[in-house]
Amino acid sequence: MHRTLTRLGVALALLASLTSAGPARAAPVVAQDAGAATYLLLTANSRLPAGLSEGVSAAGGTVLRAIPEIGVLVAASAEPAFPLRAADLPGVWSVAPNVQVSVIDPGGRAAVSVNAGAIGDPPFSGDDDFYYDLQWGHAAVNAPQAWNAGRRGAGARVAILDTGFDLDHVDLAPNINLALSASFVPDEGLSYALPDAFSHGAQMAGIVAAADNAFGLIGVAPEAELVLVKVLRDTGVGEFDWLLRGIVYAAEVEADVINLGLGALLPARNPDGSHNVSVAVLRAALARAAAYAFERGATLIAAAGNDSRNGDADDGLIHLPSDAPGFISVAATGPLGWALDPHIDLDIPAHYTNYGVRAIDFAAPGGNVDFDLLASGRICTLPGVTAPCSVFDLVLSTGSNLDPGLPTYFFSSGTSLAAAYVSGVAALLIGAHGGELNPALVRQALRRAADDLGPPGRDAFYGFGRVNAEDLGPPGRDAACGSEHDDLEAGGRPDRGRDCGRPDDVPGRPGRGAGNDRTRVGVFGP
Repeated sequence: MHRTLTRLGVALALLASLTSAGPARAAPVVAQDAGAATYLLLTANSRLPAGLSEGVSAAGGTVLRAIPEIGVLVAASAEPAFPLRAADLPGVWSVAPNVQVSVIDPGGRAAVSVNAGAIGDPPFSGDDDFYYDLQWGHAAVNAPQAWNAGRRGAGARVAILDTGFDLDHVDLAPNINLALSASFVPDEGLSYALPDAFSHGAQMAGIVAAADNAFGLIGVAPEAELVLVKVLRDTGVGEFDWLLRGIVYAAEVEADVINLGLGALLPARNPDGSHNVSVAVLRAALARAAAYAFERGATLIAAAGNDSRNGDADDGLIHLPSDAPGFISVAATGPLGWALDPHIDLDIPAHYTNYGVRAIDFAAPGGNVDFDLLASGRICTLPGVTAPCSVFDLVLSTGSNLDPGLPTYFFSSGTSLAAAYVSGVAALLIGAHGGELNPALVRQALRRAADDLGPPGRDAFYGFGRVNAEDLGPPGRDAACGSEHDDLEAGGRPDRGRDCGRPDDVPGRPGRGAGNDRTRVGVFGP
């Protein structure tokens, strides 16, 4: 039913990126000395050996927390020799700094005027979620066709690992499983609490599963369940082990899809050309977390990064988690001038997206920028919004509440948004199969359904293709696929051109219950 708004109670802001730029929910927090550095100790066999805590103390460290499911211990020490001492402890494979994570700050923000009359009667479609007509990304992936076929994500559970969230947003609240949602950020709750209304976590959640509720906009899988997992502070700053703990937790609460719109571009080699052992340890820890999630039926989908990096040519850098085994890496696409011509190509590679045949599995809508159109200053009015025409090439999704009852919406761009689109499409597939589907089969079905754009076969910008929600058929075994987890313990990278998981050895899951190296890492938003 159409809802006529005589008075607009929605604040819309613009976030435009123009640069390439049972689970332990509340583990005890151990005090850390101000001058101490934190480290990840990765054990040799994914288990914590007896006596490790005592060994850490003898080596001059303090145990802060542990992730026993994947054999990771987090320790702090102010002693420079601690990493070498800890690496020599029985059962320890290697040690790496617990790198600091920080948000990639958006390029710019500006208010957008809202045309309340247009909102009251959307002219382009019969849908009554008044911003739906601005969601060109849904048309790109054929989401409406999937809905018409009865696939809406019901029964699928998607974990969003990100910053804080707006738990009361009218478009998000109906689909949030609050009982299972959790924060792994010390001293910060799950709710986004900054006065700035842009919540990256809320953006991801809205793309995946904003409710079809006659208000605002619609997610790709509007009936999927959202489990919100906070692994970054609201400011976008976090610790690497929070990310690991979030993945393990999401797997333990039986998430079908784990969405990761975050990452880090790290040096794979030291200045002298030697192998960067610390980064290899971080990669191996992620691979263990991915294997743990895989065995519990979770498909992990990660942003490829916004660095305009050629992953085939530049082997001196590695992007995590998208370059780690077990993660589906997603590049971003978008139109140039959609506000002027709604029939324009929606699949142009974004100027900022990372790319490479070995670096990208799939592409999806992430937003684009027509710099000539931007420079022209031309203004367009589309349903409910008057803004520079270039704004509409970005992706619209949910924000946070400036005031109670005043939900916000933002345009933004980035590979994180593209990853959320793939997570939504995966949720449609899983929901259509009773809410439970082997991750290997999810990958295979996404690959078969994807539109093969660019050069035939797997290519640098689209991977196996731009995801397509309409053509998802029954999954089956691909004889060409091997195991992408065969070399996880060694931290090696499989041939991702052929690997798509292990469909034969993942056990069924039970029914669900209720419930020194300061590398900059961040949320891949604008």
